[in-house]
Amino acid sequence: MNRRTRRTVWIVAAVIAVLAAAVFLRSKAPPEAARLLPESDGILYINLKPVRAFFHKDLKPPQRVPDYQQFIDATGIDWEQDLDEAAVALRRMPDPNGPNGPVAYSMVLVGRITGKKLNFWLDSHAAARESYAGHTIYSIPSEGRTVRVAQIGYDMVAVSNTPTPEQIHSIVDRHATAAWPFAGSMLLRQYYHEVPLLSLAWGVGQIGLPFSDGCEGRPGEPSESMGQIGLPVPKSCSISVLGLSLPLKADSTIVASVAPALLGSLHLRVEEETRSDEAAASQAAALNVMFVLARSFTAPLADEAANNGLKELLKTAEVAQKRNRVVVTARLSPSLFSGLSTGETSAPESPSGPAASK
Repeated sequence: MNRRTRRTVWIVAAVIAVLAAAVFLRSKAPPEAARLLPESDGILYINLKPVRAFFHKDLKPPQRVPDYQQFIDATGIDWEQDLDEAAVALRRMPDPNGPNGPVAYSMVLVGRITGKKLNFWLDSHAAARESYAGHTIYSIPSEGRTVRVAQIGYDMVAVSNTPTPEQIHSIVDRHATAAWPFAGSMLLRQYYHEVPLLSLAWGVGQIGLPFSDGCEGRPGEPSESMGQIGLPVPKSCSISVLGLSLPLKADSTIVASVAPALLGSLHLRVEEETRSDEAAASQAAALNVMFVLARSFTAPLADEAANNGLKELLKTAEVAQKRNRVVVTARLSPSLFSGLSTGETSAPESPSGPAASK
């Protein structure tokens, strides 16, 4: 092999190595929609394409109310069919009694959801418009607050209902530098590496905030009981999921994920970071008690698909302590979600309501 041939081989090998490294790094990087989100207290993400494929037999077509059908007719967008990805940044509000409630949202939505029809709809509903970095941001009044919406790409829409435009400005700014695979908020850089590969949905940070809207009292005040199972927790910190009040604080740092598993099911993993090993031990014990009681409560339920799915979740749920962390794992059956989307689908308050199935 002469010198020229060897040099060509080395160049080709170097290019292949660079491309392989780029592909590997890209596979480890957070989804672009999540990288665009502003700084926040928590992040939720879902990839709806595989979710639809996984649950297509169990999800039933929604019954749409007239207002939502009018939105579809005007924009050509059906959130149930056209939304592929959703990344949501959760931001705690200093005044939980304000128009935003305890949490404000900023979102990046991906799919067949952009176009002239949507622009026309936004323009006809907007109370104000702002031109920022080459994009039009529409301000739409909704239930005492302002929802800001901007089309930031051929398949991307940014939405924010935070009190100021700072968060949607941040999304637009990040979109300009989105090619860097490890860009993103501090929260994403700190915790995304703990999300299992191939997860269909995941959340990091204070993702319990949206599930604590029904809590009362101030942080640190003891409650009389923990919802249905009688374990004491602070009122303002109780998280309720699937009708169960969990012994978790809404402001706990959590890494949660749902990933494909064997036999057509999904693997659920929730990891909470506590203040100390002792706190983790107490939390793990409370969760174990909760699952034992929940199993007994659900045992008499009728033999139906959704009930059987819930029983399987509770049966397979396991709680482990790893130093100052509590790890909960369980198996999710598609039957657990049987009957979803059978209720009426209402019109979104703005494009911030990507799939308003109840």
